[in-house]
Formats: sequence, C-alpha cells, structure tokens
Amino acid sequence: MKKNIYVSIICFLLLVMIFSGVMIYSHFKEAHTQEEIYDSLAEFVEENETSEAVNTTEGEVVMLPEYTKLFEQNSDIVGWIRIDDTQINYPVMQSPQESNFYLKHGFDKEYTDYGCPYMSESCDVNKPSDNLIVYGHHMKNGTMFSDLERFKKKEFWEEHKTFRFDTLYVKQTYEVIAVFKTAVYTGSENEFKYYQFVDAAVQEQFDGYIQRAKEKAFYDTGVSAEYGDKLITLSTCEYSGQNSRLVVVAKKVTESGGSNAPSNDGATEIQS
Repeated sequence: MKKNIYVSIICFLLLVMIFSGVMIYSHFKEAHTQEEIYDSLAEFVEENETSEAVNTTEGEVVMLPEYTKLFEQNSDIVGWIRIDDTQINYPVMQSPQESNFYLKHGFDKEYTDYGCPYMSESCDVNKPSDNLIVYGHHMKNGTMFSDLERFKKKEFWEEHKTFRFDTLYVKQTYEVIAVFKTAVYTGSENEFKYYQFVDAAVQEQFDGYIQRAKEKAFYDTGVSAEYGDKLITLSTCEYSGQNSRLVVVAKKVTESGGSNAPSNDGATEIQS
C-alpha cells in the first residue's frame, strides 16, 4: 500500500515537472518567435528608410517607402515608434474592428501574450488628434514598452529627450514633456484619466492635461506645450502598485516627408 502511494507521488511529481518544463519551453519559444518577427520588421524599415522627402503634387497621398510593404502585410498599421538605446522599435497598430485586439495579438494577427503597441481607437493619426495615446505591454524580458521604465531616471531622459513616431506618411520627432506613474480605474474622483484625453474642445482642457501631467512627473523637464501643439502619450503597466501605469507625454517638434508634411524641404520646426 505504502509502495503504491510512493509510486503515485513520484508519478505526480514527474507530471508536474514535465508540465512545468513544457510551459517554460513554450514561454521562451514564444519570446524568441516574437523577437524574430519584430527584429525582421525593424530591419526592413531601416533598410528601406529614406532621409529624402517624398515629392508629391498638391493633394497627393504618398506613403513613406519604408512602410508600404508593412501596410500590404497588415493594413492596421498606423505608424512606427522608436526610442534610441532601448528595445522600443515597433509598429503601432489600430484595429477598426476590435479596440484592444493588439493587446493579445502580434503584427501578424496571431495570438500572443506580447501583443503589439497599439493606438487608442478614439485617436485619429492622420487628422491628427490633439493627443495620440499608444499602449504597450511591460514584458519582463524587456521587450515592448518595458524600457519606458528607464525614463523614471532623469539621467536617462537627459540623454533621450526626443524620440521618433512616424505615421505612414510623415516622419515625426517628439520631445518629452513629463514622465509619471498613476493608478487607473480606481473609481476615485481625483484619478488622472489621461487615457480619455484625445481632443480638446477648449484650451482649458488642453492646458489642464499638461498641468496635471507635469504635477505628477518624476522630475521637471523644463518642457511644456501650448494649445495647438500635438501630443503623444505612451502608456504601459507599472508594477509598484495595483493598476499602476507608467506614462510618457511628449509633443511633436519636427515632421518631414510625405503628403501630410508642411513642405517637401525636409524637417520643419513646429512652432510652440
């Protein structure tokens, strides 16, 4: 009897070990697969990127050459984000059918826990909205938007005050205004619902958003924004508290190329 119990325990432990091994293998396999996919996309964009402006006639819509093939593969792509010296170098998606589709799906539309950075369904990247809100996972292996954590330290920001977010038609540079953490879905009247600010009906709404972001910031960047500036807000999970989020708010400072650019002469400063 005791021998049977002993054998049963051994068998159970072996099954647990096998199951755990399979899960660990699956996790690392998925991580490797996703890394290969996005490295391949980033390499393609880099190889096909041009520093020259795209010549267009008035009213003509011409996609930047580095994004044409990606759009053919998946028309949900609305842009590309990259931050120097980080792993953030990804397409940004927006599903017209399902707002949070890319929370658990990759660029290839296959299910994955890694998802793909995606834009809020309320935002219009081509209009553009006053504030473009982009979400990305905080993965423990450092991928997706995990490296936003590095902006908590002022020393990192001092070396990375700007980053790129291109639409399919325009190359754009954004300057960081504020980096902060906040709790979401708390039910509190004082909650900073940054994820709801897309377009300002009046100047007071825009100014209030900037003021709140700077009040909650880890440090003072000395950078602000004025009504009429175009913003981008990057959001990811932050694990120091329940429902905590790490947020980076930035404003557009240059744009170039494509049909939506102010001119075809290269980079153009955005006055603020």
